[in-house]
Amino acid sequence: MHYVATKICRASEIGYNGNLFGGAMLSWLDEAGAAFAGYLCRTPNMVTLKMDEVQFRRPVKISHHVRIYAKVHKVGQSSLTINVEARRFDFVKEIEEIVCSTQIVYVKINEEGKAEPIDEHLRATMADASLYDLMQRF
Repeated sequence: MHYVATKICRASEIGYNGNLFGGAMLSWLDEAGAAFAGYLCRTPNMVTLKMDEVQFRRPVKISHHVRIYAKVHKVGQSSLTINVEARRFDFVKEIEEIVCSTQIVYVKINEEGKAEPIDEHLRATMADASLYDLMQRF
């Protein structure tokens, strides 16, 4: 998986049980996935079509650093299905623990908000190349 972003849990994002609100985590995952999809498709015009089931495996507390990773799962005509994973970084143990993961489908749109095909060359490259190869294009 490719590193996309780091988020730091703030007090304003904590619920009654002392954990990060699930909605805040979903927002982080969606934002990171969309940025990754837009980067690969060379456009800022990517919208979320759907997010699959998310299972919250570990809590996130105030000041925890959460690293978000992504990789291409499937390339469609105008869409990308991205696997997105959040990992809590433990500074003492120097390890990452998976907090949650999901699959998100993003669609490339035009200025009118209608689906637009992803460039054929980019689609072929994403379908055939490793993530390392994808990132070397830029």
